[in-house]
Formats: sequence, structure tokens, C-alpha cells
Amino acid sequence: MHFELTEEHRAVQEAARDFAKNDLLPGVIERDIECRFPVDEIKKMGELGFMGMMVDPKYSGGGMDTVSYVIAMEELSKIDASASVVMSVNNSLVCWGMEKYASEAQKEKYLKPLASGQKLGAFALSEPEAGSDATSQKTEAYLEGDHYVLNGTKNWITNGSKADTYLVFAQTDHSKGHKGISVFIVEKGWEGFSQGHKEDKLGIRASDTTSLMFTDVKVPVENRIGEEGFGFKYAMETLNGGRIGIAAQALGIAAGAYEFAVAYSKERKTFGKPISQHQAIQFKLADMATTIEAARLLVYKAAWLKDQGEDYSHASAMAKLYASQVAMDVSIEAVQIHGGYGYVREYHVERLMRDAKITQIYEGTSEIQKIVISRGILR
Repeated sequence: MHFELTEEHRAVQEAARDFAKNDLLPGVIERDIECRFPVDEIKKMGELGFMGMMVDPKYSGGGMDTVSYVIAMEELSKIDASASVVMSVNNSLVCWGMEKYASEAQKEKYLKPLASGQKLGAFALSEPEAGSDATSQKTEAYLEGDHYVLNGTKNWITNGSKADTYLVFAQTDHSKGHKGISVFIVEKGWEGFSQGHKEDKLGIRASDTTSLMFTDVKVPVENRIGEEGFGFKYAMETLNGGRIGIAAQALGIAAGAYEFAVAYSKERKTFGKPISQHQAIQFKLADMATTIEAARLLVYKAAWLKDQGEDYSHASAMAKLYASQVAMDVSIEAVQIHGGYGYVREYHVERLMRDAKITQIYEGTSEIQKIVISRGILR
């Protein structure tokens, strides 16, 4: 086993770290307060190649491996999880599935601008009554000549009002249950397609989360990915990889909170010495560092398995389950180490604590990850 990063991985890490420090950090608190989408920052992420890292260069992507992707996700998430989730959705949920399953014409028209960062994507699976139970899709599409007529509502959609291209899941044959779910590429601005208000969230407040409404939206047949009924398999395959991205986000949140805590412990003095010299604080830091390293190994292993073409569904569920718990635990301890200062915005750790919670919920709750893991064990 080799635990060293390659020169390419280190270059990605340095580039992501520099971008996070120089471009994301200066306005991160204000964006969080104002719930302001990081428009300019996301545009620059596209220019730097962060929005389509794993896509083949022939489709305007970076041609990098999954390990490079999680390294970049970790570094950006240390500073701004609202920006990193935009990157995660575009890479893991939109570009990856389109490259693997879309037609060449679809890749030329939609994947290239998404991978290059010229356009932004969204993944519309969740509904008011279909969250963890993704099989209960109420959104439906029926064939009418050379197009489908799409009706329904989607909830909790990241990049909801900012995306240009949407992957929308809908029932095309209710009699077949989840085997009757299909997936379509829908463009912003089509007649009958609208977005709801932006959700006022606990964390990742600068990211754009809205509902989507479809009223008799005409979707050309050529915008269906794969055959009718392929949608559920498409969603599950895509979410397996998406979990790696969110695990990396959780890892970054934990690592960022830890780094802030270490720096503060060296500056803050009580009883005549820095609090880092008190054993109570040292033990907290030791526990934080150990769990972060364990989470990192799980995340990197899942990414490595994906790169090797191995089955990574079990590993990605483990990585997301554990890393999201570490993000919560470490960020709470970081606030504790900061004391009263940890409870105010300017020290960053209260925001990271709020951001951490969503990693236990979206792209499969922690309870769903345990179902995936236990099924893998018992299989």
C-alpha cells in the first residue's frame, strides 16, 4: 500500500488550497449571512477546472482521477462548504452520469459546457414525498409524439435557481414502480418550468436550494438519457459516487474546524499560558486529529476503488457515514475550544458546525448509509 500523494495530487491540493484561501475566505462570512450565491467564485472554479475534474478532456473536462477530486473537495470545504457543494453536484451528480450514460449528441450539447464551467447543472430527484424513499416519484412524464409532457414538483434541489441544465427524474410508467422511472435533461427557461423561493437554511446558506415546478413542460424525446425505465438505476449509480464527494466535503469541514481550533489554542491564554498547553485541550485536539485521519483514509479508499473500476458502493457509504459524524463531532469541539468566541461569526467555527449537519442528511441520510452498509455485509 502506498499512502503518499502523487505530484499531480499535490499540485491539485495546492491549487485548491490557494483558491480557498485567496478567493473563498475573504467574503465567506458575508455570503453566509446574506445567503448570497458565490457567483464570481463559482465562475473562477470553472476557469480553474474544478467543475468537471473527472470528465474526459474530449468533453472539456480535466481528465483527473477521483482521488484528485476528493482532495480538491476537502480543501475547498475547509473554508466554504456552500461553494464546495456546488462543485460536488456538478462533478458527481451531473457530469459523471452524463459522461457514462448520455448519448454522444447529449454529451456534445450539454456535457461540454457543464464540464468546462460555462454552465451549471442540477440533479432533481427529491420530492415532497420522495426523499430517502426515492422510488416514490410523483413527478410524471408521458409521451406525446416527439416529446414528453412533464408535470410535478421537486424539492431541496442544490443549484435550483442558478443551474442551466437539470437532470429530472419522472415516472413514465406507474405500473412498473421504480422500474418505470426515467431521467430527462431539462433546460432552464423552458415554458412551464419554474423555480420556487430559495430555502433559508441552517447551514451552507450561500448555496442555492429551491423547489422546482413543472407544468406541462415539453421535453424532446432526444433529451431522455437511456431507455424508458432506466432512471432509477441511473440515480442509484450516480449517488454512489456522489456520496464520495459529500464524504470529502464532510472531511474538509472537520479538517477546517480542526485547523482553526489548533491555531486559536496557540493564541488564546488562560492561567498564564496558551490553552494548547492544557492537557484538556491537548486531548481534544488528539481525538480530533485521529478521527479526521481515519475519515480521510475511508474517503480516499472509496475514491481509489472507484478509480480502479472496483465496486465502491459499500466503501462510499462507509466514508460518508463516518466522515459526516466526524464533521459534526470535530466542529462542535472546535466551538468548545474557542469558548465564547466560537459562538460568534468572525471565528468561522460556528459556521462550520452549522454546515456539518447537512452532510448527515443529503445524498443519503446516515440511516440510509447504514442500510447500504448492512446489505453489503449480509450479501
